[in-house]
Parts: sequence; C-alpha cells; structure tokens
Amino acid sequence: MTLLRLTVLLLTLLLGTQAAAQSQPMPIPAPPVLGAESYVLMDFHSGEILAEKNVDLRRDPASLTKVMTAFVVFSELKSGNLTLDEEILVSERAWRAPGSRMFIEVGDRISVENLLRGMIIQSGNDASVALAEHVAGSEETFAALMNQYAAELGMDNTHYTNAAGLPDPEHYASVEDTARLVRALIARFPEYYSYYSERAFTWNDIEQFNRNRMLWQDDSVDGVKTGYTQAAGYCLATSASRDGMRLISVVMGAGTPEARVQQSKALLNYGYRFFETHRLYAADEAIDTPRIWKGNVDALPVGVTEDVYVTIPTRAYERLDASMTIADRLEAPVDLGEPLGELQVSLDGEPVTRRDIVALESVPEGGLVSRTVDSLLLWMN
Repeated sequence: MTLLRLTVLLLTLLLGTQAAAQSQPMPIPAPPVLGAESYVLMDFHSGEILAEKNVDLRRDPASLTKVMTAFVVFSELKSGNLTLDEEILVSERAWRAPGSRMFIEVGDRISVENLLRGMIIQSGNDASVALAEHVAGSEETFAALMNQYAAELGMDNTHYTNAAGLPDPEHYASVEDTARLVRALIARFPEYYSYYSERAFTWNDIEQFNRNRMLWQDDSVDGVKTGYTQAAGYCLATSASRDGMRLISVVMGAGTPEARVQQSKALLNYGYRFFETHRLYAADEAIDTPRIWKGNVDALPVGVTEDVYVTIPTRAYERLDASMTIADRLEAPVDLGEPLGELQVSLDGEPVTRRDIVALESVPEGGLVSRTVDSLLLWMN
C-alpha cells in the first residue's frame, strides 16, 4: 500500500473553497449546560455533534413526530405515488383527532399540500391522521412505514405508534435520532423543506401562526418543529443557516415555551461562535490519478462518492492534514465505485474523518499487446 500526503489547502482551493486566514487558534469553551432533559447540536453537512446531553434517552417526542410524518409524505411525493394537488377525503377518525387542530371537517376534500401546511404550520393532529390514512390506508399501517424509515436512517432509539405524536408507552424518540431525521429531511427534500419557514396558515377562516417562535427571533432559522405534551415537556427542533454553515438543534423536556427557545438559541450561538465547517473534497471529482496496469488506459481517477465535510474549531483549518492510502499496484479490470483505498483527515494528529477511496471510472482489461507489455514492465520493476 502507498501512503500519499495530500495538501488540504491546495485541494480545497481547487474545489473553489476559500482557505481560512492564518490566525491564532481560538480556545473552545465547554458547551452550555442547559436545563432541558436532553438536547443535541449537530452540524448538517458533517453530522458532527457539537453539544449534547442524554442524546440516546428515549422520550415522548410529542409533535416532533410530525417531522417523520412529513418525511414519509415527502417520500411518497418524490416517488410519484402522491401529488400536492391530490385531494384527500377527511374521515371521522381524522376529524376527531384530539389536541392541536387544523379544523378540518368530516367529508371535506383537501389537497395534500394544504394538509401538509396544516400539519407543519398549525401542528394539526387532524391533518396528520388524514395524511396517514390516505398514504397507507390506516394510521397503524402508516406508523409501520414511519418505523421502516426510522430503521433506514439508523434511528435506533425511536419507535412510532401514531402519526400525530399522541402519548403512548411505545411511542418514543431521542434527540440524536430526531436531529438525524431533520438532517435527512433537509438533504432529501429541499423542495418541500420551505414549508417549515412559513409563519402562518389559514384554513376554515381560522388563521394560526407557526408555533416555532425562533422564526421571528432569528433570521437564520428556517425550521423546523415544536412539540408539547405533559409527559414530553416543551420540545423544539431547529435548523439555521449562516454563511453556508447549517446547524440543527433539538431540545426535549424544557420547562416552558420560552425555555425551549432560549436553550435552542444558546446551542446555535455556541456552534456558530466556536466552530466552522469546510468542504474538503467534492463527490466524484478526482483526488488523484494513479497508474493502472493491464487496462485500456494508463491512469485511473480516484476519489470519494460523497462530499467530504469536516466541522472543526474556529481558526483550526490550517492544522488539518489529509492522507490517502492506496494499493501499490492497480491492475485492470476495475469497476466503477470499487474501493481501492482510504482517505483520512486529521486535526493535530487526531482523526477527524475517514472515507473510502473508490474508482471514479471503470477500466476494462486492455488488449493482448498492452497486457503483455505491462506484465513485462511490472516484472522488470
């Protein structure tokens, strides 16, 4: 295996990212200690957790549940199984859903888009049930779909029994799982995420305002959802974007509506003050082009399949180091996407992230003459 030292600064410049200016490292204080039962602060691009308390604790998620309800509906929309203007017939069960309401009526025919707004902006339990019944035939079957997506996303401390977030001993989620869900929703469905920034929605001549007060108090915040039950306490999942850096905070079990807002602000301000996120390498762009033998070409571009982001302390960029380990001799045939080595990024000698280095092109075997010549050259070396 060959170890190649890579200059992070040079590669970043090649990818169009401006290098950080030279300066003294900034000391990083401990994260804020907050009164909520559990919370997490996560970088959207890198997935790095910057602050946490009881991240795996299974708690009543209340209306944070509706983030997954929306995730399932968005998935159906993206797959073409559903359209925004498709009308849904409101059942009596949906109409009777207790708690916060959109105020739909039995027998109404309401578009998917309006029900989504009623669920996301007004936190309507009735809208949640109507959507669930239409997508899966029953709310129980819809909950099974929710759990399938949760498993796909690695949400190991989450289980759903209903679409609205009504209390149930078997209905729970953790703050880390919820942040993971928000991250996936924003990444997969940017065309629908904008619903979460809408401040008000009117249905049945009743205007209701978005319960996420962060939308009024921080211009960088563009979502996502509040929640409350007596068992859950006051909950808030928030996402904000400042200068290209997106953070996600989730607070569960705050004591008051104001406390969940102030604690979310404290988490976001901590992250933006003391950390920065950089894209080091772009997906499907060549990091190196090593020699390949016995193929129909002499060089093989290699790289990563997903953008490589790192979240590091502010002003620590120039202390990053990258290395790539790859086989000494690459021989055809090689398939597109075939793992060939490993990229490791470290900060002050400590690993930050590792990624597989893969072939960015397939290389079939060359002709008899080229294979014979390469075999001879390899033997001579």
